[in-house]
Amino acid sequence: IVQEEFLELLDLLVSRARAYVSSLTAMAEFHLSLSQCVVLRYHWIQPFVCALRQRLAPFHRFFCVADQVKVYTNENKTRTFIGLEVSAGHFQLLELVSEVDRVLEEFDLPTFYKDPSFHISLAWCVGDLSERLEGQCLRELQDIVDGFEDSALLLRVPWDQVRCKSGNKYFSFPLR
Repeated sequence: IVQEEFLELLDLLVSRARAYVSSLTAMAEFHLSLSQCVVLRYHWIQPFVCALRQRLAPFHRFFCVADQVKVYTNENKTRTFIGLEVSAGHFQLLELVSEVDRVLEEFDLPTFYKDPSFHISLAWCVGDLSERLEGQCLRELQDIVDGFEDSALLLRVPWDQVRCKSGNKYFSFPLR
């Protein structure tokens, strides 16, 4: 039921935002990033996964709340995203990032952004169309989220695992 309601909220948000940017596409999958995308050499995958498993083992499950609508662009401004920023659980996410960063450093890979805005991307479009989506559009989208029945429950995200994707393989690290 929660997933259906979330998709209903997503639908409302995307159709409202399309009044401002018609080329918006809803995301098919949802995640919250704890690292930048990096390239792992094939022979690094196993030791990288082992190091992550070891670093994340002591972490306990927690909840975060992603309920603040925000507009993002990627670093080179070729894509614009509408996302739900985390308003509660930021500290726990920073602790996880700190451990992920330590593993990345062991492999001389780039660490996460210094002041991350933890968020779940909901929709995207090509180009930097952030000016069209900020202001009035953003206020309307936030009003939809704030007024959506059960949004407080719906946007409370349980963290019981961290996942790592390498190529077409997923690795899961359960939290305690």
